[in-house]
Amino acid sequence: MRCGVRPSERSARTVDAPADRVAVEREIEIAASPETVWELLTVPGEATRWMGEAATFDLRPGGAYRVAVLPGSIARGEFVEIDPPRRLVYTWGWEDDGNPVPPGSSTVEFELIPHGAGTLLRLRHHDLPGDGAASHSRGWDHYLPRLAAVADGRDPGPDPWVTNPIERAKELP
Repeated sequence: MRCGVRPSERSARTVDAPADRVAVEREIEIAASPETVWELLTVPGEATRWMGEAATFDLRPGGAYRVAVLPGSIARGEFVEIDPPRRLVYTWGWEDDGNPVPPGSSTVEFELIPHGAGTLLRLRHHDLPGDGAASHSRGWDHYLPRLAAVADGRDPGPDPWVTNPIERAKELP
């Protein structure tokens, strides 16, 4: 496909998890090495090329991160597992009061698998409450193609969710 992402049979799933918690799973093929994708996930200046306006990372187990994903929407958590360039796990949540996904309440796992000349990226975002799963599902569907574009050496352009809040409101509940 044009953006370097080819959906697989498991490319878009939301699965049941224990005790009314939900997991969002995505799988994409990216036309770049695992090392390149790893940098885009773990280096703040690289990460904000595909998601967010600003980021700080203390990349070590127990280290904190904070990402201004959208104006007024700050994601925050801690790194749990760091295995370059294969696996990255961190807790996830939003600083916004009243958000159904507070900091540390869910977990994001990235698995990077060499695949031909590129990388198969498997994402699992689990322990989401049912009322937070749909927006996170749409969020990953929005941001993963942007990650693939940057990894493939293309400019995904300004994030329309940042530059056009009306467009974002149409896509998010």
